[in-house]
Amino acid sequence: MHCSCVWSSRALSPALLPRLLSHAGCWAPGTKPRGIWSSPRRLASAVETTQPIPLPSQARVVICGGGIVGTSVAYHLAKLGWTEIVLLEQGRLGAGTTRLCAGIVSVAKPISIECKMADYSNSLYEHLEEETGVKTGYVKTGSLCLAQNQDRFLSLKRLASRLNVMGIPCNVIKPKEVSKLHPLVNIHDLVGALHLPGDAVVSPPDVNHALATAAAGHGVQIHERTTVNHVMMEKGHVTAVETDRGAIECEYFVNCAGQWAYELGQASETKVSVPLHGCEHFYLLSKPLPEPLQPSTPVVMDMDGRIYVRAWQGGVLSGGFEKNPKPIFTEGRNQLEIQTMQEDWDHFEPMLSALLRRMPELEVCEIQQLVNCPESFTPDMRCLMGETPGVHGYFVLAGMNASGLAFAGGAGKYLAEWMTYGYPTANVWPLDIKRFGNLQSSRTFLRHRVMEVMREFPRWDFQTGRQWMEKHGFERAKYFIPAGKDLLSLDASKTFYKPDWFDIVGAEVKCCKEAVCVIDMSSFTKFELTSTDDQALALLQHLCANDLDVPVGHIVHTGMLNERGGYENDCSVVRVKKNSFFIISPTDQQVHCWSWLKKHMPDDPQLHLEDVSWKYTALNLIGPRAMDVLGELSYVSMTPEHFPSLFCKEMSVGYANGIRVMSMTHTGEPGFMLYIPIEYALHVYNEVMSVGQKYGIRNAGYYALRSLRIEKFFAFWGQDLDPFTTPLECGREFRVKFDTDIDFLGRASLLHQRQEGVSRRFIMLVLEDHDTELDLWPWWGEPIYRNGELCGTTTSSAYSYTLERHVCLGFVSPPSLDGSPAAVTPDFINRGDYEVDIAGQRYPAKAKLYPFSSLFAQQRRRKDEMELSNFQGK
Repeated sequence: MHCSCVWSSRALSPALLPRLLSHAGCWAPGTKPRGIWSSPRRLASAVETTQPIPLPSQARVVICGGGIVGTSVAYHLAKLGWTEIVLLEQGRLGAGTTRLCAGIVSVAKPISIECKMADYSNSLYEHLEEETGVKTGYVKTGSLCLAQNQDRFLSLKRLASRLNVMGIPCNVIKPKEVSKLHPLVNIHDLVGALHLPGDAVVSPPDVNHALATAAAGHGVQIHERTTVNHVMMEKGHVTAVETDRGAIECEYFVNCAGQWAYELGQASETKVSVPLHGCEHFYLLSKPLPEPLQPSTPVVMDMDGRIYVRAWQGGVLSGGFEKNPKPIFTEGRNQLEIQTMQEDWDHFEPMLSALLRRMPELEVCEIQQLVNCPESFTPDMRCLMGETPGVHGYFVLAGMNASGLAFAGGAGKYLAEWMTYGYPTANVWPLDIKRFGNLQSSRTFLRHRVMEVMREFPRWDFQTGRQWMEKHGFERAKYFIPAGKDLLSLDASKTFYKPDWFDIVGAEVKCCKEAVCVIDMSSFTKFELTSTDDQALALLQHLCANDLDVPVGHIVHTGMLNERGGYENDCSVVRVKKNSFFIISPTDQQVHCWSWLKKHMPDDPQLHLEDVSWKYTALNLIGPRAMDVLGELSYVSMTPEHFPSLFCKEMSVGYANGIRVMSMTHTGEPGFMLYIPIEYALHVYNEVMSVGQKYGIRNAGYYALRSLRIEKFFAFWGQDLDPFTTPLECGREFRVKFDTDIDFLGRASLLHQRQEGVSRRFIMLVLEDHDTELDLWPWWGEPIYRNGELCGTTTSSAYSYTLERHVCLGFVSPPSLDGSPAAVTPDFINRGDYEVDIAGQRYPAKAKLYPFSSLFAQQRRRKDEMELSNFQGK
């Protein structure tokens, strides 16, 4: 490395780092023997024991991992009244990545739930010293997120709008204002910044110590130098934890093992997938500057330079995320305690160059040490949280993606609520470990993916493992590229404005409306639930809001609700035989829905659930000529008179038998879904494309599907619907069997809500005075204003080629009355003047309520309707 300054790449003494970090309350190596930790004083002065204190023989919950994540879970469980909590740490408390993290607590996160967690963590850490008497090094510094180009500046403006909705202070500022807040920042190439005055820095080991002190004060037993070898299970339930010091019987186990969480997940009778992978992470520590930086100096996050900088003992601590990440520990368990790894100045040089460009005055400063420590990353750069599928009582909180300190407080709170109440108090689906399936558990895949997420995040789609749009490990086409066009260049262009694929998708939508298109929807989750008697029907009647006791061949759209009446799933169910049901759910419901069904299934050998997602290819034929194409291939009339809406027939298509043809498209357009046994998939596709040529057939992708479904006001689970959204809030009361006496899950809550009124409502907003060519496009998460007052946020959006306008879907609420939620009325929706805030600029919009009475009333089918006589296999 060459530079005209006194930055030194000379390796320092191995003993230096422990001395440096001892100022933050860490142990020096080898000073703490195995035993129980219980001292209310600083960790370094904890009472040493010559003999290990025995482990308890039983506990209610065992937490593995004594870093800031594990201690946060223990602290919050204890605060919620849990007793018999045991926390085990294989080395010394806080000796993992907690000891080496940068100590920055910032709310500048990509998604709202992460912002909420970081905001809660900040508040918690600020008050921990008062609660525990342990100094945490908390300093409210604020932070500066810098933008070197307009795209970055717009992304920061969008973040500011989202934070304003949450009540988190932030200001979009000009470069000159940056100089006033930070004396060292070079502003010559900046276009703006986001100032977050509430952000802070702390001493991570001291925060860890404070959480442990508080937890111990509430009765939590903390044992160091105790390794978890095996998690024992019986009939899908956690029963005990086997350690190198004996076994502990328990009901719950929490894997907070950080770097070791993947390996620990494999160390159980039923292997638990924890999809994360380690990478090297570098930061440097400088000696004090000639004019020492004050502790209150704002943290700088230069996202385009890929670096962060904070004040540290008069100098700086600076690290970043390189474009060529270095995965580590691909196989086998790594170090017992995290130690710094080998320096690599050549690897760090781009970040050092970015630092010196941003703060040229640092050229006169000396480097004290380059720290290389591991961090764990997940396939989508979001943490892993929640109960694992298939193992009751096994919870995970890991994979913090270099944000463990910022997330630990909030994540620990939500996980403790999840364990206590059965659900957290916020929608954490974007972080739920059940969002991943087996495809994302391969060590080779994880190694390749973490190199990409560190390099490119945030981005909509990843290239590793797949070449097109990827969802839950499935490859899906976004659109089909004409000859001579390049996918990556189309995708990367005009981030916030009209994209280069606009006309391509428009042509696909036009074909869906005027001719016929084929969209591959094989990624949808598909289950078969069968029984010898009426057990399958009884289970679905209990879990589903809509009435499933329909004639064979009928399709029912329904939600699977929780006790609060919120959507755990939104699916289509086909009664293929009297005691056999075909369940179609969104792609990312494969693990979540399976877990939900198994959780509520009785232990009955006559009731069988099978995941058949891999057995069927799904082709969506959309458009008015779809009936002509299928009519020619099957020699059967496909007109509405012979094949009414929301019906299913098993029939031949071409030479292939056993094709489940369903008269629905998930978009509101005419057409059919074909569920094809996978061995016939290529034949059927080729036949459809061949016959369809005369009708103008073409392939289409998911961007066209999204445009069609949003303009038809169709809500999608995971975007518009979640475990806190009820059918009454989104206008789907007609899909709830209130007119029966069946006590389905969530019925009591919905009846209460129907009586009291809903406090928020799902609406459509059609943007007006919005120039598609010149103005910013909405994505989702934009604030909604009514009569100038904030009233909600968007959940999804798309350009409607039919309306030639942008359409947003989202939820709005009226102002509370005396602190109590007010009921939403049609007048409230219809008489308001609405605006959608896109990166700080508001655009007027016309609001519409869900038009179920006109669009869907004709699709309701009661069980006394005539059964389809030509459905095979009754």
